[in-house]
Amino acid sequence: MSEEEFRYDREPETCVQGFDDVAWGTREEIVDALRSPEVGRLVAAECYPGVTDEVESILSEALLPDLVIHAEETYLDSKTVQTILAPHATDDRVRGVMYYGTLRDLVDGGRLRDAAERAVAALGRGGRVLIAGFGASLVERETRALLGREGSGPAEVPASTLVYCDLARWEAQLRYRSGGTNHFWDNPGEDPLKKNKLGFFIEWRLADKIKADLLDDIDYYLDSNVAGSPKMVSGEALRCGLRAVVRGPFRLVPYFDPGVWGGQWMKRTCGLDESRDNYAWSFDGVPEENSLYFRYGHVRIELPAMNAVLYQPRELLGERNYSRFGAEFPIRFDLLDTMDGQNLSLQVHPLTEYIKSHFGMTYTQDESYYILDCQEGAGVYLGLREGVDRDAMMGDLRAAQDGGPAFPAERYVNRFPAKRHDHFLIPAGTVHCSSAGCMVLEISATPYIFTFKLWDWGRLGMDGLPRPIHIDDGERNIQWDRTTGWVEKNLVNRCEVLEEREGYREERTGLHELEFIETRRLVIEGVGPRVSRDGVHMLNLVEGTAAYVESPDGAFEPFEVHYAETFVLPAAAGDYVIRPAREGERVIVMQAFVR
Repeated sequence: MSEEEFRYDREPETCVQGFDDVAWGTREEIVDALRSPEVGRLVAAECYPGVTDEVESILSEALLPDLVIHAEETYLDSKTVQTILAPHATDDRVRGVMYYGTLRDLVDGGRLRDAAERAVAALGRGGRVLIAGFGASLVERETRALLGREGSGPAEVPASTLVYCDLARWEAQLRYRSGGTNHFWDNPGEDPLKKNKLGFFIEWRLADKIKADLLDDIDYYLDSNVAGSPKMVSGEALRCGLRAVVRGPFRLVPYFDPGVWGGQWMKRTCGLDESRDNYAWSFDGVPEENSLYFRYGHVRIELPAMNAVLYQPRELLGERNYSRFGAEFPIRFDLLDTMDGQNLSLQVHPLTEYIKSHFGMTYTQDESYYILDCQEGAGVYLGLREGVDRDAMMGDLRAAQDGGPAFPAERYVNRFPAKRHDHFLIPAGTVHCSSAGCMVLEISATPYIFTFKLWDWGRLGMDGLPRPIHIDDGERNIQWDRTTGWVEKNLVNRCEVLEEREGYREERTGLHELEFIETRRLVIEGVGPRVSRDGVHMLNLVEGTAAYVESPDGAFEPFEVHYAETFVLPAAAGDYVIRPAREGERVIVMQAFVR
């Protein structure tokens, strides 16, 4: 494929019809909209952690409140909060323990009641009250409950309005890097990896529980991702978009990040900034991290893709997957670029029991490497060589980490040559990494933060600090019987042809029986057969310029995808077929679903 044929779309949108008059694209338009007589005298502005004071400024300008209450006023004192959260925050740079509590655990009951009483008094004087911040909805509910108890009935309770002020997780991470703090910590100068950890294990979990509870009640949804450029839609417009997006194929908004081992392939293929040193990662299929773009006329709203998972889990995942995982998206696609770059770190992922007992997660990061492209001499490190001495290997790893001789990786770990369309399966507990010169489509389960690095080739991270290494955890999880013969038989190109006819071939390429994801490779020269399933599918066009995804029943409009793009087929979309966009061109699609 020539360079001019790359058409990777970095800004995929879903157009939502019928709501152009309730979408506002500037601060001035938002202020005017919130001055509507439909906006009640009691306004709660629930904020995702990381939302800045700009939001309160907009709301105050619009509402001219007589009283402003900050949700943070109701929290337990900072020392108590941090004591509660300390076992989940941990001292590690990247790993915490999942917090399964709620924000109410961190709220002082007396302070909450005091805030509600002040709100009731102001409302009783005919004033307007703005409650803002992370937890504003808790204060609003307490206020309404108090009004209900003190009044003669529902007619005594003034109308209230809920504004949800949202932020994508990637934007939150960028703000951490530029000096932003975590919500419960005053840590502007903290290591960004630690800030990410506090978000991942604690703050985002608390916020998503509140958000899931509020999605049906939001009156206005405020997108605060671009500082100085807020946007807003009505709650019903938001919900219509969330209902619509899960009824046909869609793409997430990808983001790209450099890394110490990063390469040059994505610059050319994805049309990225050539002046950057490298790009290592592309998250192009991770609803927990990626955004969605909804287009309402002239206004484009960015929202976390997790909103769709939280609001439409059955329609997106399918009933079986929802009953197994709840409102979590279990499959992840991302790109790892080491073309003209360096080796990934030598690593291992935790076994299910270990990740559950140590980090509070219910399933682990089983994964695979699908080779989109590679250079001469590239390969994948996978599994141990026959006859490896455990004590000798761990001794050499620890000595290398302590400044001794470099770890002799190929003395202990298999290195298999790689070529385009190879598929290497990596069940948890298997030592692995990609070498330099590979473009990897990583297909895995979602808990992506749990990587135990064993050896990082003696280099520093892009921040100038040693990258986190977890040799002791790694040793406890390495499966020492996964040696050369077993790996060759079970993990390298385990391809099985399931169907073959003129113009079409379908192969099962994995994953290993220990992993809950199944992958199929669809080779299509005409029109692929009707695909029927009862759960979500995630796919990537791994060869060919472009393809169309179509509903044989007309359930959704034809959807065009381009080379290297990941896309999602929700359960509610029904059956689908795939065909090349160019007549006579062969396309290959990698498809993944939960077994």
